[in-house]
Amino acid sequence: MLKFRFVPGLLAAAALAWAGLVAVPVTANAAEDCPRSFLDERYCDRDGNLTADLPLNEDEWVDPDTIIFSYTPVEDPAVYQKVWDGFIQHMAEVTGRKVVFFPVQSYAAQYEAMRSGRLHVAGVNTGGNPIAVACAGFVPFAMMASADGSFGYEMEIIVPADSSITSPADLKGGSLAFTSPTSNSGFKAPSAILRSEFGLEADKDFKAAFSGKHDNSVLGVANKDYEAAAVANSVLNRMIDREVVDPAKLRSIYKSQTFPTTGYGHAHNLHPTVVAKIKQAFFTFPWAGSDLQAEFKKEGKFVAIYHKQDWDIIRKIDKANGVSYGCK
Repeated sequence: MLKFRFVPGLLAAAALAWAGLVAVPVTANAAEDCPRSFLDERYCDRDGNLTADLPLNEDEWVDPDTIIFSYTPVEDPAVYQKVWDGFIQHMAEVTGRKVVFFPVQSYAAQYEAMRSGRLHVAGVNTGGNPIAVACAGFVPFAMMASADGSFGYEMEIIVPADSSITSPADLKGGSLAFTSPTSNSGFKAPSAILRSEFGLEADKDFKAAFSGKHDNSVLGVANKDYEAAAVANSVLNRMIDREVVDPAKLRSIYKSQTFPTTGYGHAHNLHPTVVAKIKQAFFTFPWAGSDLQAEFKKEGKFVAIYHKQDWDIIRKIDKANGVSYGCK
């Protein structure tokens, strides 16, 4: 099963409970003697770019008639199936293959699907990228960006508009909702920031809860089910744009530095000819007038990314939180 370690306490238990949901078989690659950087033993990293190499044995390459694609379940997957329809059609035209949207219900389910060979292309959440790379052979290559090439989002801690809380320091003795243990903005970044900047640790200085998803946290604060919550403002802003939540019911008390957004990538053992066509589909997608543009209003294209450089800050946050990746 996928295992990773957090600092002691209830948060560690939550993380391990999440990891325990994933059970996978071991493949022949596990015995190969090769450089691996921080990757699981079934993958090789001979070029040192911190992502899994294409297997040397061509018999291990996957050349599917149907390409399975999924988008990170930061919100209800049903919301996004229609949003991605136009892109799915474009990928099918470019690749010459049938492409199917796979509405995964959890981060764990998405990583497990790719690790076990049931998922070929995916958009993986920011915080989960290193886990998917290390434990599922995920190879990210693209990210959404605005027309001028800028990209990113921030973690914000939100409270009900009429709350007496005005700073993260005021959370001491109170409570805070996280989303899931693998989420950067929903758990890992706020944990590190609250500890380093405000001297606050979950279940020691404040009570922690896990909502499961960013939209659950946003609605929970708006409805006063949660005293406060750490969320990705990209999700929050899209919910406001869709009028799912009234911004007048919320107030932000902290905004972080900018982080990379969802990384899009492929399974490491996908046939290189198929990979080339998939990348072509991403970088030639016509955004103007598309459902993607209507949903992701700030974005206007896909840009190339490199896990080693672009996720360096996320891996550092993991290290600050005592996270280590061990995949079994």
